[in-house]
Amino acid sequence: MPALPTTAKGAATSRRILDAAAEEFAERGIAGARVDRVITAANTNKAQLYGYFGSKDGLFDAVIADRTGRLMSNVPFDAGDLAGWAVRMYDENLRHPDLLRLVAWLRLERRPAGRLAPDSPRDEPKLAAIAAAQAAGRVRDGDPFDLFALVLSMAFAWSSASGFYAASADDPADDHDRRRTLLHESVQRAVTPLA
Repeated sequence: MPALPTTAKGAATSRRILDAAAEEFAERGIAGARVDRVITAANTNKAQLYGYFGSKDGLFDAVIADRTGRLMSNVPFDAGDLAGWAVRMYDENLRHPDLLRLVAWLRLERRPAGRLAPDSPRDEPKLAAIAAAQAAGRVRDGDPFDLFALVLSMAFAWSSASGFYAASADDPADDHDRRRTLLHESVQRAVTPLA
């Protein structure tokens, strides 16, 4: 098992490795990424990288966990306002498109089908919150997992992983405003209880 950094200097080195690896993996995928480029960019050595993360695969897993954790911290889930949450996810992905590129590589190289993170406990509170909103009559009936997947997919419709159009922070503000409005209204309609 990899050793966790126990000093401020070790934590700083670990952070540099994670950030450099995120760029490397996002650009080149798991197979195409090179540890030598990561250690050069992070100004460290292989012994530290392997000591902290165990392997290239362990480093990729740590990058995914780090970037996903950052996303969840920056955009807390709100089952009471799924439409607003989707818009905030859209905005966060404009600021940090690397996570969806990483997720696309994860899907391509490791998990071509099924749930992306089958053993992740992170989704369980979200699914329970959706179920509670359903029980209160604020969200339409249906499998909470399917509703969560639908809303998330709608939020990522213009992401860097889109097969149709990838928005960027450089797009005109009017385009972003139009997408935010459409996304909010569409999610709201999709999750509102049927009459």
